[in-house]
Amino acid sequence: MALKKYFTTTIFLLSMTSLCSNAQRPVVQTNFTPDPAPMVYDDTFYIYTGHDEDGEHNEFVMNEWRVYSSKDMVNWTDHGSPMSLDTFKWSESGAWASQCVERDGKFYWYVCCVDKATHDMAIGVAVADSPTGPFKDPIGAPLVSGHGGYIDPTVFIEPNGDAWLYWGNPGLWCCKLNRDMISYDHKFEIKGDHAEKVADGVWKFKQDENSFGGPEKLAEGTVFTDYKDLYEEGPWFYKHGDRYILAYAAGGVPEHISYSVSKTPYGPWKYAGQIMPLQQMNSFTNHCGIVEFRGANYFCYHCGTLPGGSGFNRSTAIERFDYNPDGSIPVILPSDKGLEPVGTLNPYSRVEAETMAWSEGLKTEPNAKTGIYVSDIHDGDFLQVRSVDFGDKGARSLTASAASALRGGRIDVYLDSVSGKHIASIEIPGTGGWENWTSVKAPLYETVTGVHDLTFVFRGRKGCKLFNFDYWKFE
Repeated sequence: MALKKYFTTTIFLLSMTSLCSNAQRPVVQTNFTPDPAPMVYDDTFYIYTGHDEDGEHNEFVMNEWRVYSSKDMVNWTDHGSPMSLDTFKWSESGAWASQCVERDGKFYWYVCCVDKATHDMAIGVAVADSPTGPFKDPIGAPLVSGHGGYIDPTVFIEPNGDAWLYWGNPGLWCCKLNRDMISYDHKFEIKGDHAEKVADGVWKFKQDENSFGGPEKLAEGTVFTDYKDLYEEGPWFYKHGDRYILAYAAGGVPEHISYSVSKTPYGPWKYAGQIMPLQQMNSFTNHCGIVEFRGANYFCYHCGTLPGGSGFNRSTAIERFDYNPDGSIPVILPSDKGLEPVGTLNPYSRVEAETMAWSEGLKTEPNAKTGIYVSDIHDGDFLQVRSVDFGDKGARSLTASAASALRGGRIDVYLDSVSGKHIASIEIPGTGGWENWTSVKAPLYETVTGVHDLTFVFRGRKGCKLFNFDYWKFE
């Protein structure tokens, strides 16, 4: 979130090719999902995001946070919004950037939003027993608050148990969290002249060209590009090898991603270079998260390249990368190809319809009994899943659960792409309500074996909503 004055630039809008399994940037198409924060837990890759509300805006309109997960890096399951501004009774607006971490079987989700007592941004924390919530505010007040700039928290827990919280725009602050993760050590001290104490246990780092590519405050009339970089916001703090790394949104607006390194978790920091240089992604901000999953490294960021996307309607994208031999981070550029799968999807167990590799025209909605389901389905809309393993024996039938308050429609299923083999058609009847679910089973036109992508194309009367889609399963 850039707190400085925004400006608009002319950006090339990425052309999305319908029904193309490789065009997987961004990874979620049913909602705008800014400020991605990855977390790996129980052999699952989770992404915690914000939610830019649909529509044309000239400011950030954000009221909740969302969760998505994948076991194969191509099919993403929507877990909805287990936390919103209503979770924090002390907040009044601004559900901005966040990060979730696990400790001792509990999940701690650190957020920033506007404190109604001060009307300034503050850092809060919520706790859950599951990575998908529900999350609750354990303290009923901000964890840390200041006089402005307290946004974009990032958290890292060391193997020895020490936990650190960083945040800030345009300054950079830190504190040492206590073992309970919902309070901090008020006696924590940083030695040296690279940080100044602003409150008991809270420290602010001094910024210059050597530490973060540029000073925090610019002289009157100075242009941002006078400096090779400039810390702005969105820190992501972690450790790789024997070095601590702080990646951040840099350069003012428009933003790119740079990073600094340190031998300790509290500095002094040394500027190390750019990670993602300024790109044409239809967004004047960027926000990154870096994590390892199944032996590979992934760089998460956001862009404005979905239809309807903009600097205020941003979406999560992910790139795989390898560290340089010396441990430094290479330059990472956006790719239209998308990620390669690191696993397969089992079609013989119930697959939630909100698990997708790509979709067009669809949204998702929650239901207290059913959970998340696919909605806003119209003629010609589609969803695709990748790397589906039918095995050697093969599948002979397909069951789908759907609901329609009107006349229903049809699901046509294709192998690999819409130009591939047409393997099934399922007629969805009217069920008397948008959440009156019925299961419909149809035989396949031929037995399907091996690993394939699947494309579900929705057909029906043009110009009206057809049905909602809950899950599917092959037999």
